[in-house]
Amino acid sequence: MSTAVSERLQGATQRFVLHDIDWEGYQSLLKILGDRPVRVTYDRGTLELMTPLPIHERYKSLFGRLIETLTEELDLDLYSFGSTTLGREVINRGLEPDECFYISSACKIRDSKSIDLEFDPPPDLAIEIDITGNSGRRLSIYGALKIPEVWQFDGEILARLCLQPTDA
Repeated sequence: MSTAVSERLQGATQRFVLHDIDWEGYQSLLKILGDRPVRVTYDRGTLELMTPLPIHERYKSLFGRLIETLTEELDLDLYSFGSTTLGREVINRGLEPDECFYISSACKIRDSKSIDLEFDPPPDLAIEIDITGNSGRRLSIYGALKIPEVWQFDGEILARLCLQPTDA
């Protein structure tokens, strides 16, 4: 993607950042937003809301189908949780990946209707589409949530990142 196109798309993305938000405020906002197409990232008091563009959603869907096809062809278990909210109050962090998957730990999921990282293992893989932004600042949250692998795609390059779990 050329720089001019990337800059134009970044200008079209709507981002809103709030500071000094506590965990309860973050949880309340998630309830208010419900299933609206807004990505919410929470990192120790800083809350970011972002509305994805259609091209972002197109790539998100493409990578979801790719993972589903690969796991089917390789006869691997898979639970796909899309952009479900992942967070832990004890570390004061949370986010919504573009897509997330349980593959090797699929058999460890207690309830396939919801994920609670206080009891369930973290997803094995998260997908981040960086067409209109940079998910680099979110990597520390993925590490703190102990999500071992993140794929980042910027419209041209797919990067596979193997993360080391971090302490909050």
